[in-house]
Amino acid sequence: MNVQVTLPVALEKARRAAGLFLIGGIFLFCTNGSAAKPAEEAKPAGPATYVGSEACAACHDDLFKAFARNPHQVVEKVKARGWQGKACESCHGPGSKHAESVSPDDIINPAKLDAAKADRACLKCHLNQPSQANRILSVHARNDVSCVSCHTMHKHGPGGGEPGLAPRKAAVINQQCASCHSPVWAEFQRPHRHKLNENAMSCVDCHNPHGSFLPKLQKTASANEASCLKCHGDKRGPFVFEHAPVRLEGCKTCHEPHGSANPKMLTRHEVRFQCLECHANVGAAAARSGTLGGVPPAIHDLRSPRFRNCTVCHMKVHGSQVNRALLR
Repeated sequence: MNVQVTLPVALEKARRAAGLFLIGGIFLFCTNGSAAKPAEEAKPAGPATYVGSEACAACHDDLFKAFARNPHQVVEKVKARGWQGKACESCHGPGSKHAESVSPDDIINPAKLDAAKADRACLKCHLNQPSQANRILSVHARNDVSCVSCHTMHKHGPGGGEPGLAPRKAAVINQQCASCHSPVWAEFQRPHRHKLNENAMSCVDCHNPHGSFLPKLQKTASANEASCLKCHGDKRGPFVFEHAPVRLEGCKTCHEPHGSANPKMLTRHEVRFQCLECHANVGAAAARSGTLGGVPPAIHDLRSPRFRNCTVCHMKVHGSQVNRALLR
């Protein structure tokens, strides 16, 4: 009798407990679902913002300390430039997302950008400086050689055992240029050359890697003259009697500046062949008028060794003040 009375009561309790459990589960599901939605909506969706250089220093301590002795540190300190306290982000862009995710995908790395985009970051400051005035039109820019291909931004240079933003010693400069211009460097292995191998001079003594108004990135001397005249000033003139190629075509008409088999660094190994490129049988009219070219006089028998070195008589080949034939 007792068993028959107790069983329905137990079943009733079990049904109540199951009902309560189901209601509790539904409540928790609804609660969790409604709580998850605001959490999803709280995710940041805006663009990255500036966090300042101090935030960068927390992880990049070695770069931050080196940058403090870098010429670019003026960007960090000088208020007039507009980047005070956030010099890192002046090149790398806003860093808030990178600071949260620590992912390299969330920060700009100029070394991994296209050359044009990397140059744009540098030219924000350097566009109007004299040495970089022709950067956009230079042959390096046209061939996608960016600023960061030659410059290391975070190095602090002399005193730290590092080359700095750009190499300063002739040996390092020549090595860097030769890493791309290997055919040109091979020319400097010829017997007669400018003394780059001895590190007495460097490529940038004659060339401006940022661009120039002259061909081959040549530097200018005395306003608009070729850089050759910076050292070879005695060839500048003006002369009363000029040698036309010097005025019209420049030094490279006759000379090979990187290296030559000729002691005077001529483009031909013998002087006579150099002169005969212009002074050959190009018509008697030219000879009578005394202009460029023409038939040499009968006394110039080039079969005789005495007439094979033109500069024995025509010594002032760059121009003369007293003699039309450039004899003295």
